[in-house]
Amino acid sequence: MSDPLYRQDAYARDVSGVVIGHTDEGGILVEPELFYPTGGGQPGDSGWLEWDGKRLSIATTVKGENGESVLVPAEPEALPPKGAHVVQVLDWERRHKHMRVHTALHLLSVIVPLPVTGGAIGAGTGRLDFKMPEPPQDVQLLEDSLNKLIDRDLEVTEGWISDEELSANPGLVKTMSVQPPRGSGRIRLVRIGTGTEQVDLQPCGGTHVARTGEIGTVRITKVQNKGKQNRRINISLD
Repeated sequence: MSDPLYRQDAYARDVSGVVIGHTDEGGILVEPELFYPTGGGQPGDSGWLEWDGKRLSIATTVKGENGESVLVPAEPEALPPKGAHVVQVLDWERRHKHMRVHTALHLLSVIVPLPVTGGAIGAGTGRLDFKMPEPPQDVQLLEDSLNKLIDRDLEVTEGWISDEELSANPGLVKTMSVQPPRGSGRIRLVRIGTGTEQVDLQPCGGTHVARTGEIGTVRITKVQNKGKQNRRINISLD
């Protein structure tokens, strides 16, 4: 199977497609897959479909049985039939904020080199939970360090690794709560910085900006106690 469009080109905002089926719950399957489905802490994309003078709002996108994107209509309206040629249009502003926050959270895991126990991405906000018995002593220093990494305008690229290679390099996996999906024969890696400038490399299936400078300034808005061993660091796009 070829990679979905959202992975091939995270900057594609609208594209023609064909409806290849529907789910029993009323979801819509379209190829190519422009809409990112909820997963890895990143929300599913929203937007709309256009065909034959009609327009259908898409509230979110979820994963189907085989990991495919299932578009969930916002209202119980007539669906484009199987075989219909449609134009898929993303809520780009929302998706782009997800991309900026997602890449910023990868950088947060660089300046806080501790195991990640959870995380979530929003449209302009995000958080990571760390196995951190004591809260950080200087939150401002963390924020400054994060923004210095962002300001380096590092390139964000992807690569691939086999299941066996990942098993031989367990240190690549920072998240304790979510393990990369195995079984397909290869796992996507997201790299921030190249060559001697590389600062991060970890498995990830989400969408990211092309360079860290695109994130803009980030604020650490709150550090929360989430148990004896866990601290939650919340961030927001400025």
